[in-house]
Amino acid sequence: MFYYDASLGYVLVLFLIFVVLIKSVRVLREYQRAVVFTLGRFTAVRGPGLILVIPFLQQIVRVDLRVVTMDVPAQDVISRDNISVKVNAVVYFKVVAPEKAIIQVENYLNATSQLAQTTLRAVLGKHELDDMLSEREKLNLDIQRILDEQTDSWGIKVTNVEIKHIDLNDTMVRAIARQAEAERERRAKVIHADGERQAAEALREAALVLATQPSAMQLRYLQTLTQIAGDKSSTIVFPLPVELLKGLMGGQTATPGHNNLEQDRNPDPPINPS
Repeated sequence: MFYYDASLGYVLVLFLIFVVLIKSVRVLREYQRAVVFTLGRFTAVRGPGLILVIPFLQQIVRVDLRVVTMDVPAQDVISRDNISVKVNAVVYFKVVAPEKAIIQVENYLNATSQLAQTTLRAVLGKHELDDMLSEREKLNLDIQRILDEQTDSWGIKVTNVEIKHIDLNDTMVRAIARQAEAERERRAKVIHADGERQAAEALREAALVLATQPSAMQLRYLQTLTQIAGDKSSTIVFPLPVELLKGLMGGQTATPGHNNLEQDRNPDPPINPS
């Protein structure tokens, strides 16, 4: 005969209740959300913390809300001036609408990666090589804006895009180096010519001052004598202009055959008695 043991039944019931509780209790971290589906239909977005799920009737998909750093592989890009380069970048994005990221796209990580690669090639292909090298910030903003517009329907917000490296072949590197060297030489010549022009202007102004002020010319003459006297030279032949003597003697010069000192001593000429 078959005897039913009530204690065994209680144990089975408690075990089933325990299994149901294990299946229904979920704990989500602060940066996680749960997209809940009831019999295959979207119900709600729950979390963070402790949530309850009806076993066998509801399923959840966890979504991470933290910023994702995605490395875009190197892409072969042909610039507008027909120069082939390899460009890689990094994209920063996060999920802002978990239900859209799960429902609207199959795998939002892979989809964002593929979209970033195609957008990188499309945007950079519209610019010349000089723009890629000098206007990187502007290109970053253009790529970010395009990615953000296209991923908005997926519930994804692109926060930043950075072009990491632009790889050039050896021929282009040498050509850019020659161009940079020529530009430096051009700037050096312009600076030298400008210095010569300023020096000529200063000399012209100095010549005008010396022409209108003879005393300034005499001081410059004496200064030149002082500089030459400091050199260790055995013999110096230096012409002495008459104008300098006039300045030093108060504008008077000695007349040939006439002694001023004797004239001061004998103011009256001698009288001939005959």
